[in-house]
Amino acid sequence: MRIFLCCLSLLLLHSTVNAQSADIGLYQQSSEVNNIMVLFNADKGALNRFYAIRNSPERRERMKKMTDEYEKRLSQLDFDKLPTGSKVDYILFQRDMQHDLYELATEKKEYDQIVKWFPFAERIYDIERARRRGAAPDAEKLAAEMNSIAKELTQSKTALEKEKDMPLALSRRAAATAQGLQAALKSSFDFYNGYDPLYTWWIPMPYKRLDGLLDEYANLLTGKGKNDPSQKDDGSGIIGSPIGREEIIRQLQQEMIPYTPEDLIAIANKEFAWCDAEMLKASREMGFGDDWKAAMEKVKNSYVPPSKQPEAMMKLYDESVDFIKKHQLITIPELGEETWRMSMMAPERQLVSPFFLGGEEFIISYPTNTMQHDDKMMSMRGNNPHFSRATVHHELFAGHAMQQFMNRRYKTYRRFNTPFWVEGWALYWERLLWDLKFPQSPEDRIGMLFWRMHRCARIIFSLSYHTHKWTPQQCIDFLVDRVNHERANAEGEVRRSFTGGYGPLYQIAYMIGGLQFEALKKELVDSGKMSYQQFHDAIIRENAMPVEMVRAILTNQPLKKDFKTSWKFYKL
Repeated sequence: MRIFLCCLSLLLLHSTVNAQSADIGLYQQSSEVNNIMVLFNADKGALNRFYAIRNSPERRERMKKMTDEYEKRLSQLDFDKLPTGSKVDYILFQRDMQHDLYELATEKKEYDQIVKWFPFAERIYDIERARRRGAAPDAEKLAAEMNSIAKELTQSKTALEKEKDMPLALSRRAAATAQGLQAALKSSFDFYNGYDPLYTWWIPMPYKRLDGLLDEYANLLTGKGKNDPSQKDDGSGIIGSPIGREEIIRQLQQEMIPYTPEDLIAIANKEFAWCDAEMLKASREMGFGDDWKAAMEKVKNSYVPPSKQPEAMMKLYDESVDFIKKHQLITIPELGEETWRMSMMAPERQLVSPFFLGGEEFIISYPTNTMQHDDKMMSMRGNNPHFSRATVHHELFAGHAMQQFMNRRYKTYRRFNTPFWVEGWALYWERLLWDLKFPQSPEDRIGMLFWRMHRCARIIFSLSYHTHKWTPQQCIDFLVDRVNHERANAEGEVRRSFTGGYGPLYQIAYMIGGLQFEALKKELVDSGKMSYQQFHDAIIRENAMPVEMVRAILTNQPLKKDFKTSWKFYKL
């Protein structure tokens, strides 16, 4: 009997250990919130595809209803009983739904102010609504309806031409609404035309006229947008849309950054001062005294000949990966090393991306035979090997290529992407490799310092622009004078920042996100609680999220359902 009980105890212990191991494995890919999040994303996608006409009241109301329902479902989970990682999912999922509702409310508020210019809108929405389930149209009646709408639209257009300008946000909303109406008509036309004989006889001409009028109307509405006074063409040819201090603060709270724009500029200036001191040290070592721009000029002229850049980048890649492995900084997956790809950037793309880009595909920016001589020289000088030394590991391992590889394999349900994690992590590796003496010469240090100064400058010029203090030309001049950018590269950088589809905080996120990861490294690695490899492996398996939430998971922070950002990761 005693032997039987011992065997039973061992069996139960083995089962418990296996269950615990299974739980640990499960939490690498899932959480108690996972199922609701997966369903939400699938439902949101289905509704977006079905209610495809942007800015329509029907779509807006349906998306709001769905989001309200999922907020109620989420609230039914017992937050206090969740483990930390699941609490993080709860907080971030709740945050994202609240952001969706905020955007829908903003859309409705703006739509209510411009709907007077669309008295015919519901009639067009009705045409598209009937098409969804293939209702047989009365083609003759529909042709008359389109003709009537065209007349009403012409009246609205005549009235609008006499009106004063409207705020830019309303102009954009109105133009997008007109484009949505075009999409609604096209959806119906493409469905029936050629398939329904009577439709094909009656509709093409009224449709073509109405579509053309809507196109003119959208252009007129766009032209009615009143730019901020600071956004007149200042000679740069760059016309963006600064969002203002209040909106910056709201977006910073959304990204869990508890600092004001003024705080962030102060941080950038403090980091800039450190860069200045280090730049002078390197300049003196090179024999240029305090003329660091002359020292940098020599570094810029170390560019490799045409056709040799891929070879030079491969050499830097090998050096950085060997360095990371030698110091046991992170576990680099073998398949990731095997499958990253290399390509060359098209000349036209280099206008907005003057430096190379990375991830699974490493895209090299270097001049082609079709570029003007000055542009060729600026591209080669700006992508010299010493400058690139800082950024090859930023783009590949353990930066963006590592992130993309791991994000597709761990906690894939987490869709909390933020540039403070994406760019902050890659920038953190630049700073870490500097601290571990990866730069081998003063020229290397100048190359790495150039990029660190560049990240500081991004904070200053982005926030100065979005708070209406600087024009794009002032931002370009600042990059040239303060960081010693090639002017064409500076223009490309500013154009990409303000008109390239990036969010207003994107350029800020590099340095600030990097400082967040650095502060967390000091808390966990420098204190001896984790090794570098344990620390980095743990982060990269959690997928993307605000860095304050990474800290919450790694340090098992007590979290509340109504979480507010509070982590002051940088002492001013």
